[in-house]
Amino acid sequence: MAVRASRLSAPSAVHPRPLSATAKSSTPLSVTARSRVRPTAAKNGPSGRPRKRAERPHPQCYGGIVTSTQEVRHPVFARFYKRFSVQAEARGQSEHRRELMRGAEGRVIEVGAGNGLNFAHYPEAVTEVVAVEPESTLRAEALRAAERATAQIRVVDGVADSLPGEDRSFDVGVASLVLCSVPDPGTALSELFRVIRPGGELRFYEHVVASRPDAARLMRIGDTLWPRVSGGCHMSRDTGWGIERAGFEIESCGRFPFSPSKLMPAVPHVLGVARRP
Repeated sequence: MAVRASRLSAPSAVHPRPLSATAKSSTPLSVTARSRVRPTAAKNGPSGRPRKRAERPHPQCYGGIVTSTQEVRHPVFARFYKRFSVQAEARGQSEHRRELMRGAEGRVIEVGAGNGLNFAHYPEAVTEVVAVEPESTLRAEALRAAERATAQIRVVDGVADSLPGEDRSFDVGVASLVLCSVPDPGTALSELFRVIRPGGELRFYEHVVASRPDAARLMRIGDTLWPRVSGGCHMSRDTGWGIERAGFEIESCGRFPFSPSKLMPAVPHVLGVARRP
């Protein structure tokens, strides 16, 4: 086991069909784009004089790419997710992760590694994993998971819209239950397209908007509140469409209902592989 850890101050149990047996999705899988967080102007203090701005840290580099200085903090949600994910794994999510990683090989970049639940499922053919996680509480959990994994994993602090890595430097990109919560999924997918080599793979596992108009409408209404209490998670994103719009070609895609908790209804999930041309 070889583990490397790095911190950059910048920036129901329904199982899918095997990837080899799934057909290319015939139904387009709307990505809700969100503007990036912009710093607001400093307001005057009680004395009438402008308050001093906190100095912004200098961005650091990994692999020649400057990472974002944006800090992501969801400590309450992170603690909840740690407990919640145990139940989801027992209800079938662990098997989904295993299927997601089956056949992966070479150098991998994983976006939004969370608490590192994918790490145990990387096969021997994977030579290195760069796992990006911006939330400090979850990143600490990911570091502990990396120590237990057999794969060589480097956990780094970074964000999806400014990935650490040279152009075309990874064989595989992994997006697992993360494109629902990034501020701008289009930019995140464009970054994955940039760092994955031609012929390389994007392996994705995400919950997506329902295909039924009435259910999709309810999800969009729910998105007015749900992201505020769930670490930015959106229920109504059309991730498959976003993957194709970024330039990837979907090779296999299973779509299935799954409920991560007995207290939650089953919602559509997609699990598949897309190729970078």
